[in-house]
Amino acid sequence: QAKSMLDLLLDVSGHQMLMDGVFNSDPHPGNVLELFDGRLGLIDYGQVQRLKEDDRIALANIVFHIGNGNSDEKIASAMREFGFRTKLDTNEALAKFGAIFFDSDAEGFKLGFSSPQLYFESIMKRDPLVVVPDAAVMAARCSFLLRGLGSLLQQQIRTSERWQSHAQVVLKSSAQ
Repeated sequence: QAKSMLDLLLDVSGHQMLMDGVFNSDPHPGNVLELFDGRLGLIDYGQVQRLKEDDRIALANIVFHIGNGNSDEKIASAMREFGFRTKLDTNEALAKFGAIFFDSDAEGFKLGFSSPQLYFESIMKRDPLVVVPDAAVMAARCSFLLRGLGSLLQQQIRTSERWQSHAQVVLKSSAQ
C-alpha cells in the first residue's frame, strides 16, 4: 500500500506543479498522512510555490525532454529557456543538472558517487552553474523530497517519468 500512496503523492505533486502552477514544495513524510479511510492527507502548505505560466511551461518542457530520454542538446535547450546558465554553457552539464534537479539520482550512483551532493559537486567543478532561476529552486526541492521519500520506501523514483503525462498536457495546451 505504501507504493500506491507514493504513486498518488507523485501524481498529485506533478499535477499541482505543472497543471495548476501552485504546489507544496515541502512534501516530506511529516506532511503526508494516511487517513483512516485510506485516503492521503496533505498538510502544512507553508512552503507553497506559485509558478508563472511561462515558468510552468518551461518546466514542463524540461520534464518532457528528460522523461522521454531526449538528447542532452534538447534538455539543455529547455534548461536555458527556463533560465539556467552555466559558466561554459555546455549541453552536457545543463542536461546533467536537469536530471539532478528534476529526475533522479541514479546517474551519480551509477558513476560511483556515494551521494547526490558529491555528484553535483563534480559537475560544478567542470561547468559551474551561474544562474538558477528562482522558480526552479522549490520545484527541484519538491523533486528531491519525493525521491528521498521513495528511497525510504526502497523505490527508485524518476520524477520526470512520473510527471510526464502532466508535462505533455501542459505543452499541448500551450501550443494551441
